Amino acid sequence: MQCFFVRVKAELGRAYDVAGELADREIASEIYSTSGEYDLLAKFYVDDDVDIGRFVNENVHDIPGVRDTYSILTFKAF
Repeated sequence: MQCFFVRVKAELGRAYDVAGELADREIASEIYSTSGEYDLLAKFYVDDDVDIGRFVNENVHDIPGVRDTYSILTFKAF
């Protein structure tokens, strides 16, 4: 399994809508609201053969209210 995080910037006033839609899709293991440049932080687990870029493009970018994303790939959990 691959673990990665996606930081999501939402349109003004849409962070909770975006988080709700992401939660409804049941593809993120955890979703947090955050302070700073991005509004949300979502944690994902996908099979090793899944293309993370395509996964984010097809499952996160199409959510209404998403303005920008920043993906963080992980290597080892301690």
